[in-house]
Amino acid sequence: MEFFKIRRDIPFMRHALVLNAVSLVTFALAVFFLAHRGLHLSVEFTGGTVMEVGYAQPADVGKIREVIAGLGYTDIQVQNFGTARDVMIRLPSQKGVSSARQSETAFAALKKIDNNATLRRQEFVGPQVGEELVVDGLKALGMVVIGIMLYLAVRFEWKFAVAAIVANLHDVVIILGFFAFFQWEFSLAVLAAVLAVLGYSVNESVVIFDRIRENFRRYRKMNTVQIIDNAITSTISRTIITHGSTQIMVLSMLLFGGPTLYYFALALTIGICFGIYSSVFVGAAIAMWLGIKREDLVKGTPQKGLDPNDPNAGATV
Repeated sequence: MEFFKIRRDIPFMRHALVLNAVSLVTFALAVFFLAHRGLHLSVEFTGGTVMEVGYAQPADVGKIREVIAGLGYTDIQVQNFGTARDVMIRLPSQKGVSSARQSETAFAALKKIDNNATLRRQEFVGPQVGEELVVDGLKALGMVVIGIMLYLAVRFEWKFAVAAIVANLHDVVIILGFFAFFQWEFSLAVLAAVLAVLGYSVNESVVIFDRIRENFRRYRKMNTVQIIDNAITSTISRTIITHGSTQIMVLSMLLFGGPTLYYFALALTIGICFGIYSSVFVGAAIAMWLGIKREDLVKGTPQKGLDPNDPNAGATV
């Protein structure tokens, strides 16, 4: 299905050098902020107090968050789990204050607004757990990168694999750079969003790469730049439909999902926007700089004497 069909190819690769320079500067700034400011890690990574509170009626999560924030906490997580009457609260550790003292103070404040509240569990999540989460998260990220590279190398060609990985890591680093610059809270939910962006972004790259391979078979008189421009232009309608519908869903979570989903949706929003850009101006352009050519993707000898604009012109024998 297409909303529209562009008759003339848009010369995307004509501006590839300038846009790649912009990407390099953006990437360098993201790395700088990551190194200079670092990520503002959540309780899950730094350690703190976890409380489970039960209520007789469905809990007002917004009111609970407001009460806890009134105690001087800036980085808190309040969310339902299990049922609407069960609430999990995560408090960052405070210097000189024990976990038991933190939970007592917080629970006393909650009892003032609802005397039926019951403290079902309270425990301290130490920094060691946070360190393990960081290591496991990095391992997951590494495994995803390796898996994507192997998949693309087998399905297409190693130049496409390198181009896709650079484009995807470009997206990931820029997301992390935003979180470092604005000091947004980086939680496990955000880490999940980053991993989701990796898979989402590589899907767009695969669509473009597949069309490039198809064009090499169909249009024997086009050069590499023309092939890539045609591939990107012919997938624009599909890109608008796919990314537009996805972005509507993500923006709904961002605007109406509340504090629990806010940073998760924010990371996805940034990732989707840069994923479109990187697939075209980073992934496809890098493949072009690496010298991708017809012989890399088309095996055998093409038939001669066929119209290059005929869809069957590139059939191999």
